[in-house]
Amino acid sequence: MKAHAPGSSLRFALIVLDGVGDRPCPELGEKTPLEAARTPHLDGLAERGELGLAYPVGQGVAPESDAGVLGLLGYDPEADSPGRGVLETEGLGIHLREGEVAFRANFATFSRDGGILDQRVGRSLGTDEARKLATALSDPESLADRGVQVRVLATVGHRAVVILSPPSARPFSSLVSNSDPFYQKLGGMGKAVSVKDPRPLAVRPLGMSADARWTAECANLFLDTVGPRLREHPVNLARRERGLLEANGLLLRDAGVPTDRDLSFSKRWGLPGRALTEMPVERGIARLLGMDDLYVGPLDPATRDEGLRERARQCAGALRPGELLYIHLKGPDEPGHDGKAGLKREVIEAIDHSFFGPLLRGVDLTTTRILVTADHATPCTLKGHSDDPVPVLVGGGDVRGGPARRAQRFTEVDARGGSLGTLTGKAILRSLLEGTPSSHVP
Repeated sequence: MKAHAPGSSLRFALIVLDGVGDRPCPELGEKTPLEAARTPHLDGLAERGELGLAYPVGQGVAPESDAGVLGLLGYDPEADSPGRGVLETEGLGIHLREGEVAFRANFATFSRDGGILDQRVGRSLGTDEARKLATALSDPESLADRGVQVRVLATVGHRAVVILSPPSARPFSSLVSNSDPFYQKLGGMGKAVSVKDPRPLAVRPLGMSADARWTAECANLFLDTVGPRLREHPVNLARRERGLLEANGLLLRDAGVPTDRDLSFSKRWGLPGRALTEMPVERGIARLLGMDDLYVGPLDPATRDEGLRERARQCAGALRPGELLYIHLKGPDEPGHDGKAGLKREVIEAIDHSFFGPLLRGVDLTTTRILVTADHATPCTLKGHSDDPVPVLVGGGDVRGGPARRAQRFTEVDARGGSLGTLTGKAILRSLLEGTPSSHVP
């Protein structure tokens, strides 16, 4: 394939619809939310483009979002990622100091017998509430006898990061397991796993190093202090009175330490990258890869359509010749986790109408090549990430559509028979930057 990217007059857009892939849903008459949704703008792009399936990380892997995004951007998340904790921290504008370790954390609801009732507090914990709880856990005395400082920082909703700062001569390690049973740590990435009887796990050293044992010991000692501090916190007392789930536990995963590796996107791919993102972890990825940071923050559900139109306007204005713009829309993932197929369909329709409609009207598709896909599938029937391949669509530029130029939609079924075939890892981004089979037909 010829490479269009370096010195190209084409504009490149990688649009990631978080968790949009799915399986047939009984609620939708055994259709997926993409199949059931009315998506004329995405389908119009599909008719003029090419479809296929994609494994962002690899077959058999149900990746977390950070791993999926790194795979889509042409990286090996197991080897290249410094860990979700680092990425979330970078997304907050905080650079870890040497020796520190950061974990991604979820405020969660534990039962009296120690089980996990809800790993996200029913998705009802407000960011302001989470900040008050985080402040209560950032107690300088909790591990003071070991000379360790603990910082808990709320990000969005139930999400947080936990940073452990060690005594000067004793560094922490990233080689420890998760207390969150829903994710398994594999190198720098997390892999979603199924759990029948979810209970928080003890953090274990992954290997025999003294630093890993020390890190696991301190993480577990910190976790022992969490329940007593949270159970009678005013935030939870108020939630109890309102009949809401309490945020009485904390789940840790994907420990990471600072990295000095050069992961520059422009050096790896030969063209500058920009990123328009909504969540701290995707912002952290952009910063780690040296991409221009166009962070817009989470979409407000109350003004969803207006926010999507504004994102479309910003995207159209941010596209530049010979550069890649990575856009991440969180919307479809959350109803997938909540098992709400009808709401997921509604979110997809809103994205098509209020984002893709204005975007496709606002760009010149003869000079813009667009790839639309997902970082992972989030089937409503599973309420979690799966290892299903996700649909991928490449259109615009010199992409002329499949051999038969048949009517096709941006759905899992149509993607399965698409002319792109099945793509994995770097091949996904190459199909955008270097072109598809039809763009090389004389």
